[in-house]
Amino acid sequence: MALELRQQLKLSQKLVMTQQLRQAIRLLQLNRLELSNALQAELEQNPALEEDFSIKEEVTNPQSLSAVEETPGAAQESDFTEQVRATDIIPETNWEDYANTFDDNFSFSHETPAADAPSQFDFISQKPGLSAYLQWQLAHSDLDSQEWDIALFIVGNLNRYGFLEVDLPEIMAETDCDHDAAEYVLELIQDLDPPGIAARDVGESLFLQLERKGMAKSLAAEIVLHHLNHLQTGNHAAIARATGRKKHEVVKAIDFITSELSPYPGLPYAEESTNYIVPDIYVKKIDGQYVVQLNDDDLPRIKLSSHYQELLQSGAMQKDSRAYIKEKLKDADWFLKSLQQRQRTILKTMESILRFQHDFFEHGPTRLKPLILRDVAEDIEMHESTISRVTSNKYVHTPQGIYELKYFFSTSIPREGSDPLAAESIRERIRMLIKDEDPHKPLSDEAISQKLAANNIQLARRTVAKYREQMKILPVKHRRKN
Repeated sequence: MALELRQQLKLSQKLVMTQQLRQAIRLLQLNRLELSNALQAELEQNPALEEDFSIKEEVTNPQSLSAVEETPGAAQESDFTEQVRATDIIPETNWEDYANTFDDNFSFSHETPAADAPSQFDFISQKPGLSAYLQWQLAHSDLDSQEWDIALFIVGNLNRYGFLEVDLPEIMAETDCDHDAAEYVLELIQDLDPPGIAARDVGESLFLQLERKGMAKSLAAEIVLHHLNHLQTGNHAAIARATGRKKHEVVKAIDFITSELSPYPGLPYAEESTNYIVPDIYVKKIDGQYVVQLNDDDLPRIKLSSHYQELLQSGAMQKDSRAYIKEKLKDADWFLKSLQQRQRTILKTMESILRFQHDFFEHGPTRLKPLILRDVAEDIEMHESTISRVTSNKYVHTPQGIYELKYFFSTSIPREGSDPLAAESIRERIRMLIKDEDPHKPLSDEAISQKLAANNIQLARRTVAKYREQMKILPVKHRRKN
């Protein structure tokens, strides 16, 4: 069989992911904070887009479910002035009032800045952590060079909870010091603030805190040193037998330990930033009706550049420049349409969830119904993958609290003769049962299973244990208070 090159014509159909389609899918997946960054990036990259400052008033129509205002003619492709987002006006700041000058002629006679003006302390880049705080205290101690090396090694080996992760032999080996020097510096650091710092375990940390309060020989100190295991399980009777004290004395000492002492002294100084959730959408109850509204706070309102439109309409342009402007306007117009489509899709999805989970918004998590992506997809006539992208990493603010959109989708737990319940609803019922239990006679997993069965919810004991572990609730032996 001879090999030869040959041209052949073939006709086929396939889905091509164009750049515009990729952009629309990417916008659909973005949450509220990511969308803000995407809008700013697009404004910087595409000169055919500009921020619109002409409309400064807030949207007052409660039925306006997004910042996209539908006006007559807005659906026409030739209308390049469609406004997409609202912007807030930032008050002008007099930065001279915040100069870092501390001269002798300083006077308060100048005009007082506005109450909402930023403070100098708002511009501190990073708050001091545990290591910096301890080193600042050590700077006031009279340490020689070797002791400083030992102190820095100890401070550098404290974890986020404030516990020392190395022992004395390792300190001696790494800093080339003797036992007395290592122990001296360690005791010096343990006398610093916060109390209980540089301990080897929780028991030692609690004892250091008690010692700082002058309670080194108290019943509480004996408990944290020798009976920490019974303290963790709440076995008051075992502690009373081991210490020879009366039960009410043991209870009083344990109450003091749990209320006045901190098992993790370094945690308040952990250098971790708090990530706040900004809801992408609001569900509000107005005059007895639930209204869905997109969160458009602090997002720029963008439109097509009027200057570029005028240039395109004028005839005095070279061919290459005209093609460039036309391409940029086309890309910007597609971006605005993709943004509108994203807003409408999120809105329709949330409205569908509201219809399916109306009882949740009225009564809370115990009334959550089973729901899958296919139910919402069929309701709003979209594909399941689109619903999955819309509900991922996006949050809604409801009268019941802030929830991720994925929260409203849950598997079904069948009930004989009744409507099925969502798994999340079952978990909430278990949480409420444990919350209302007698602390001296807590409910076992089997007892919880029986109580659920009394309400026509058949759940095996191992399933109850699995749900309890998912909610990070301790087993019965650790919840019991004797």
